[in-house]
Amino acid sequence: MKRKGLKGLLWLFIVVIAHSGFAFIATAAETENENAGVYTLGEVVVSGKQDVVETAGTVREVTAQDIENMDARTLDQALVLLPGVEIRTGAEGVPRIDIHGFRTRHVLLLLDGVPLNSTYDGQFDPTIIPTENIAKIKVSYGTSSVLYGEGALGGVINIITKKGTQGIQGKASGEVGSGASRIGRFNVGGAADKADFFVSGSMAARDDYPLSNDFQATPLQGDGDRINSDNRRNNIFGNIGYSPTDEWDLGLVAGFVNGNYGIPPSTEQNTKTDPDPYANNPKYERVNHFQGYNMQFSTSYDLPGPVELRGWAYFNEYSEDRTRYDNENYNSMLDKNTYFEDGTSKIWGGTIQTAVDLKSAGSFTLALDAQEQQYDSNGKIRDVKVGKEYEFRNFDNSWSYWLYSASLQYDITLFDSLGIVLGYGQYWQNKDSGENESKGSYMAGVYYDIVKGSRVRGGFAKKIRFPSLRQLYSIGEGNPDLQPETSYNYELGFEQKLPLNSRVAIDGFLSDVDNYIEKPYGDDHFQNYEKYRFQGFEITAETRFIERLMLRLGYTYMDTQDNSPNTSKDELQYRPKNKLTLEGKYTFEFGFSAYANVIYVADQVYYERSEPFTQAKLDNYAIVNLKFDQVFFNNFLDVYIGSDNLFDKNYEQSYGFPDAGRVIYGGVELRF
Repeated sequence: MKRKGLKGLLWLFIVVIAHSGFAFIATAAETENENAGVYTLGEVVVSGKQDVVETAGTVREVTAQDIENMDARTLDQALVLLPGVEIRTGAEGVPRIDIHGFRTRHVLLLLDGVPLNSTYDGQFDPTIIPTENIAKIKVSYGTSSVLYGEGALGGVINIITKKGTQGIQGKASGEVGSGASRIGRFNVGGAADKADFFVSGSMAARDDYPLSNDFQATPLQGDGDRINSDNRRNNIFGNIGYSPTDEWDLGLVAGFVNGNYGIPPSTEQNTKTDPDPYANNPKYERVNHFQGYNMQFSTSYDLPGPVELRGWAYFNEYSEDRTRYDNENYNSMLDKNTYFEDGTSKIWGGTIQTAVDLKSAGSFTLALDAQEQQYDSNGKIRDVKVGKEYEFRNFDNSWSYWLYSASLQYDITLFDSLGIVLGYGQYWQNKDSGENESKGSYMAGVYYDIVKGSRVRGGFAKKIRFPSLRQLYSIGEGNPDLQPETSYNYELGFEQKLPLNSRVAIDGFLSDVDNYIEKPYGDDHFQNYEKYRFQGFEITAETRFIERLMLRLGYTYMDTQDNSPNTSKDELQYRPKNKLTLEGKYTFEFGFSAYANVIYVADQVYYERSEPFTQAKLDNYAIVNLKFDQVFFNNFLDVYIGSDNLFDKNYEQSYGFPDAGRVIYGGVELRF
């Protein structure tokens, strides 16, 4: 679709909005029984009774119903329709979740309060986080609360799980699809008297994913099935809640995952016989086994008077056994830099939150957190030159540091129409070398209801992220002299309720980032870049003007700039300028429902792998996904069928890494 066509489509939807009204998300007050079956005890609570910080900032929710509508199996699929969020799969073989131009390592991921970012590089694999246990996902953008702590330059993904309610209830489902994919899922929960429990699990496997019929075969990738794209995953999760008195609440959360997967190589290469300066030469890698554990114990106590005390201790460990080969048959390790590696990321720590509710005078929340981050890596790599050949060298590395944070937030609501939030956080990074860093962050936000149904909001935040263990210490690429990244995030928004159960909102954002950390082309070591800028706006809208109909729209425009002195790249790569999503569902009285969404992504650039860094553009693409459901026996049985990439579009999110073509799937679900 050309730019002219995109502008016409946007004008069409603006006209529709003006006449019938859309909204993106219902307010908490309008969500019926929103906390039923939601495990809130483990959540990092940033909004109390005043509820200002999430009203003044940009916060969007994905509910369990949204996840079911689109048949999202994992976290990345659940977030793909959100404005400002870009899901991108490249050379690492797993999706990365970028927010407002910031990379995955700048996004803090929490599951019931447990931080899941890798201690090695700050990233995470969203495909190992299943959705059968998720009650809702709250995505907070650039001006998120200081109570979340250090690291959230781009935002926070806060996963809140389900819990059992009175009696016993559950689900079990099975699904099969293209690429010999198969998924089995279950959850069961219940509650009685002062206790509740919830348990869920899933087993997922795929032999490969199909490429589009329009994919043109290359010397490295034939048509048909994507090379080395198999995947296996097993999950088990549970939580228990207990309230011995009306004032005390206790909770325990635990999760386990294991599996293995292949990492598809680049379909392009840059050699003397096949030159392509944009290509990321193929790497033949497999994760032979991965395994992860996480656990959290939490408690809250409502003290007499205005004070409430919450605390939790957490632990998260994730390990990978990874191998790099030197050929497409994955059976040879004779060339330089082939390796075996067993890497383990560990994080453990604890948090205390004290909230003081002063009623009309506002509320204070103090949060103290301490955590140790550790990464252990051992194995062997062929990088020792002996004559004309390379021999293996054994390695055994262990790196760690402690992070501490102290944050204070004040919220107040005035005149029932004006909300103000102020926050300050101080963070410390204590390294094994004895070197310490201390940085502060702050934020301010405000909302004002001009009249009933019309709200303007805005915020500012200074955010800090310390370098990861990989960026500091990794052999051959680490740089212990790196400075912490600092972002200055601004947001301004307006939302309007409209007749016929409709709503529309527009939000502008701007982020200036100092000391952004990346590896420059032609240099193996991480460096600080002086200044990056991300700016743009979003339109979000929804209408339910017919009881059984839901329609949504999301649009993001983003401009990125490298404002560092003497830069050779003015626009940053793999950050699309335009993203448009449309979503709709209609449910008939006899239990049949039809759901569809459209994702259009346009105008993203990439560069040569070496100077002069000539710019090129990825093709724009539009993906259509469709799903039909039919329920039977008073919702006891749900039979569904669907297709992702219905029209078999051939597209890439990173150059040389084609995404899946048409995928057809179907399944059944039993509910009790």
